[in-house]
Formats: sequence, structure tokens, C-alpha cells
Amino acid sequence: MRIFDPHIHMTSRTTDDYEVMYEAGVRALVEPAFWLGQPRTSVGSFTDYFDSLIGWERFRAAQFGIRHHCTIALNPKEANDPRCVEVLDVLPRYLAKDGVVAVGEVGYDSMTPEEDTVFARQLELAAEHDLPVLVHTPHRDKLAGTKRTLDVVRESGLPPERVLVDHLNEVTVGMVKDSGCWMGFSIYPDTKMDEHRMVAILREYGLERMIVNSAADWGRSDPLKTAKTGAAMLADGYDESHVDTVLWQNPVGFYGQSGRLTLEPLPGFSGAAETFQGNSVLRGGRT
Repeated sequence: MRIFDPHIHMTSRTTDDYEVMYEAGVRALVEPAFWLGQPRTSVGSFTDYFDSLIGWERFRAAQFGIRHHCTIALNPKEANDPRCVEVLDVLPRYLAKDGVVAVGEVGYDSMTPEEDTVFARQLELAAEHDLPVLVHTPHRDKLAGTKRTLDVVRESGLPPERVLVDHLNEVTVGMVKDSGCWMGFSIYPDTKMDEHRMVAILREYGLERMIVNSAADWGRSDPLKTAKTGAAMLADGYDESHVDTVLWQNPVGFYGQSGRLTLEPLPGFSGAAETFQGNSVLRGGRT
């Protein structure tokens, strides 16, 4: 199967993950901007991180045969920190960069007034830069948070087909489907959603506008959960074209609205000695 993982935080992963992902069929991915694991203390922390997403991480993925894209935003968790909010002023220069295919992750963490302000402003930036939007729904009080998210999206005037609402579950998928937005699901080993529950949701709601990702962040996660979802679909009686719809065509359809996807095939890892600003993925004395 060919896989486009539409939401995976590779900054927190090793090169071994890239190798096994390629072997499993991953040929392209999107890495959304997210938090550091601890509080950032200045705008400079963000700019260095954004630079790595459009530079080093894109290079590192390519060395293992995978096309890397990213989304850029001030994430909801840090929208409450006044040391971080000034990053909104520097976002426009990154939203114009090659490889940036959406504004994200935006949305809610604790549903505070500060998050309201930052969310609305970043939806405006998406409209100004003609980019789709990746929206994070809160882990706590998800039903109320998703309802509030959809209200804000409607108020923004953005077309729903330009919005992907992520981290959904059985309780929230119906309202997002009815809204016309794309539906995103993060598949984890022991939280949020697993591949078997995901197949049941596909059976109930269909394949249209369904986006499945492995997220793979700082905590316990699995960068092969997209592939495992595809295998679960096949075991449940779906055919290969259905799997291709969910794991390739749908994410390409959503992020392709940016006009910035690069999907030409790359060879797998070859041990080539290319460098990015003097650094390579090789260690030791290989030539």
C-alpha cells in the first residue's frame, strides 16, 4: 500500500522510524507545528523550530525516501503564554514558504479567551495566504470543544472543505461530517483511537473526507499506525482501492488545495553523503 501520513510529528522521532515507515509504504507526510514538550520562552524558540521544519526535517525525510511537508502555526497549548503570542507577527513569512501546506495546528486546548483570540487570528491568516487549516480539538471536554470549534470555523467564513478537524472520535465525528469539514483521526496504541475502532467508524460514516494519521508525538505512539489501519481495513473486507482512498487520495486531496504538495517518488535510503548546512544523517566513516 502507498501511504501519505497527514499528521506525524517527526521531530520527536528517530531515523529508524523513517526507515520502517518507508518499508511500510509511507512515501509522503505532513508534520504539523506543535509544542516542545516543555514551555517555550521566546519567539526565537519558534523561529528556530519553524526553520527546522522547512529545512533540516525536510532534508532528513528525503534521505529515507519520504516527501516531507509541514503546517505552521502557534499551537493551542502555547496560545495561553504571553511570551509566545508574539509569534503571530512572524507567521506570515513562514506561511509563504515552499512545503508549508496548511496553517496548523490551531484550535483549542483548554478553551480559554486567549485561545479564542489566537484561533480566530490564525483562521484569518489562512484566508489571507489561501491555505487550508488543520484544527486541533481539545483532549478534555471534546464534545463541547468540537462544537465550539465548528462555530468558530463558521464565523470565520472559511469554506468547510478547506478545514480538517482532527483528533475526532465516535462522539464527535457525526457533527464534523455534517459541517462539511474533513474528519481527522489520530491512531494511537492506547489513547484517542485505535485501528479497529477506526474501521468501525469507516463502516458507519463512509470513506469520503476521512483522514487517518499516526501523530507519533513525544509520548507513547506508533509511526506505523496508518499502515496498521490499512491492514485492519483489508482484514475487514475492504479492497486495496478503498485503503488507497483513505491513506493516500484523501490526504492528497485535502493538502493539495495548498498547491504546494511535492509527490514525485524518491529512492529509499542509499547511504548518500549529502548534507544540509554541513550536517548529514550518516554517522561514522561511511563514504
